[in-house]
Amino acid sequence: MTQSTERLRRAAKALRKAFAAGNPDAVARVRAVLPDADELKHTGALHVIAREDGHASWPRLKFAHEMAAMARDEKVRRLEIALHFGQHWVVEALLTETPDLGRDDLGLACALYDIDHVRSILARDPEAATRAIRNRRPLLHLAFSQHLHAGGDRSAMMQIAEALLAAGADVNDSYPYQGDPNVPLSALYGALGHAHNLQLAEWLLDHGADPNDGESLYHATELGQTEGLRLLLSHGARPEGTNALPRALDSNDHAMVRLLLTAGADPNEGIALPPSGEAPFVIPALPQAARRLCDGAMIDLLLEAGADPSERWQGISPYAMARVYGNAAAARRIAEVGGDTALTPAEALLAAAADDTVPEGQFVDPRRLPEEFRTLPRSLMQLPDRLPHIRRLIALGLEPDRPDAMDLTPVQVAGWEGLPDAMAFFLSLGPDLDHVNGYGGDLLSTVVHGSENCPARAERDHVACARLALEAGRPLPRRVIDFAGDPDMAGFLADWAEAHPDRVDEADR
Repeated sequence: MTQSTERLRRAAKALRKAFAAGNPDAVARVRAVLPDADELKHTGALHVIAREDGHASWPRLKFAHEMAAMARDEKVRRLEIALHFGQHWVVEALLTETPDLGRDDLGLACALYDIDHVRSILARDPEAATRAIRNRRPLLHLAFSQHLHAGGDRSAMMQIAEALLAAGADVNDSYPYQGDPNVPLSALYGALGHAHNLQLAEWLLDHGADPNDGESLYHATELGQTEGLRLLLSHGARPEGTNALPRALDSNDHAMVRLLLTAGADPNEGIALPPSGEAPFVIPALPQAARRLCDGAMIDLLLEAGADPSERWQGISPYAMARVYGNAAAARRIAEVGGDTALTPAEALLAAAADDTVPEGQFVDPRRLPEEFRTLPRSLMQLPDRLPHIRRLIALGLEPDRPDAMDLTPVQVAGWEGLPDAMAFFLSLGPDLDHVNGYGGDLLSTVVHGSENCPARAERDHVACARLALEAGRPLPRRVIDFAGDPDMAGFLADWAEAHPDRVDEADR
């Protein structure tokens, strides 16, 4: 923390104290920024100080002071990260403080759509178009940039793509994810699946990018619309071996599923294992639809396309999956077409928990359950309004801290989803707070990741979840504060660090 930042924090404390005492000057200063404030919390006082200092928020003021202490190479790396992850306010702050920072290399110039600088570099060094900069060649910097969502010039973006292609860039270029050559992430995936840049994705496809790159079709089902999926299918993408169909079922999107079935997706196809070795998030189509609470019309789509209503997955029938997850519509449709409706005694008890009809004194032995059912408390966390169901399962004997195949525990998933009530429930059951999941995240870092990546983050409360994690005793690594991209989360973590300096791990940066 810089001395100037510390001075402003002390000023915020003084302002809060003066406002509480009714000091007229303090009241006037606060009301000028927060006209409806009847009380002034620490975050509010910091916000007032930031506005008085010419910044939109305390996190932006704090970052401005941190920038002053950064070496130029540190700023370059931070700018690259911000462009990649869409931290637009960080990009704005860095370029306001150091306007020429984006011209330090061709990768940044591409990511910022600086066509003039790109042309200047290529004019004197055409081979720069195919030379890696921090492990990625220029076209990949362009494809993975999210600058278009901050008002980046789309025309300049497309001119850069053309200039790189003319200089020898490969539209099928890729880089190894986390250094693993078995997991290449293509420029097409970067544009479509990462940056949601359909314009650049279409250009890549029109110029020969392979739509069957092992990633793009699957992730096109996550965009919340069908344009990306239509684009890939129109350029020859094949659904087989991609897990795209079961992934589309996660959102109960009838249009997406129809597109995939029309393109030849097989509802009875098994699951393709990712080359990364990660456990897939999906299972075959009909049981996937059942456990994701897809409606009856979706079940009909799959059955009409030939889905086998009795095909078991890991010993579980589609009907049992529907009953255990509480998907009455799916269970009814499967039964109506003659699917196997037999339930084991354990499945019957789990179905009763879903229906809230568990007989008194009944329990299950989780050790005898298939893993799909043993991890139900974690799986149900990503479905809406399932906390009462989860409580009944815990009462029935399921383990409250059982991790899934990627070592994510229920409390971590609750935090990532931004569900403080569910997170508080799992915390009350004494989970392992030191647990590190398969992505390398602990409880707090998983919450912070969710604040930037959870699809429903706008309606959730990740700050409340972070507070719960810290109040439960988790340390606050300085690196988590430094790299929090969500302004509200960054502000909360900075406040917590100020109020609890003994809990901040300065060594973990």
